[in-house]
Amino acid sequence: MTYGALFAYGPFGSPVALIVLGIIAILLFGNRLPSVMRSLGRSVVEFKKGVAGLEDEIDDAVRSVDKEVKAKKEESEA
Repeated sequence: MTYGALFAYGPFGSPVALIVLGIIAILLFGNRLPSVMRSLGRSVVEFKKGVAGLEDEIDDAVRSVDKEVKAKKEESEA
């Protein structure tokens, strides 16, 4: 098997690889799997909230700089 065929669907994108990963997850986590998946989902949601917060801060900073530049430009024209 060549590397191209191995990664044709991405590193874990092939159906066989996903089935193998599922079996490994069941063996490792067993009864705890639902709670592990739930906490993983919460982690992803918190990460997305954090990224959205950073994007909002960056947008606010850009808007304030734009306002300053516009005010200075209007001041110099007057």
